[in-house]
This record gives sequence, structure tokens and C-alpha cells, in this order.
Amino acid sequence: MKTLTALSIVSLFGLTASIAHARDLGPDEALRLHDAGTIVSFEKLNTTALARHPGSEITDTELEEQYGKYIYQIEMRDPQGQEWDLELNAVTGQVLRDHQDK
Repeated sequence: MKTLTALSIVSLFGLTASIAHARDLGPDEALRLHDAGTIVSFEKLNTTALARHPGSEITDTELEEQYGKYIYQIEMRDPQGQEWDLELNAVTGQVLRDHQDK
């Protein structure tokens, strides 16, 4: 029983620690980072995402700082109604993740 309790506490701590490493950035901070040349423009990031799924519509975007890296998250809907989630490195514009929602 002590082992199970210890594992539960460790799991809970790990979950809390991972949540603490992702931080949503507001518009003011995003603008500051863009103006400083730290991240590329949202227009460029959106263009990159739309090129992966031509004809799609962007339904939501979010800029986060995860483990010291700036990640631009994009949700899209393609012409067939399928939803896609993309993550781009906001500094380089590189696509990190592109997967279809189920």
C-alpha cells in the first residue's frame, strides 16, 4: 500500500511539473517577441500551416512557451470537414507536429 501511495504522489507531482512547463502567452507578450525578432510573424506561421493543408480554414491559434521554446499551435478544418492540429516552432517556423483529430 505504501508503494502504491508513493507512486501516486510521484505521478501527481510529475503531472503537475509537466503542466507548469507550458505557459500560454498573451497578445502583448507575443507582439513584444515578434518586434524583438525572437519569433517569426503569425502570418508566416499561418501560411506554413495552410500550405500543409490547402483549402483549410484556421479555427484557433495559440502561442505557448514549453520548456523554454516558443510553440505556435494551430487548429484547422479542411474542405472535407476534417480537423487538424499543428505545432510549429515559432522561432524557426519548422513544423513540429501535424496530426488529424479523430
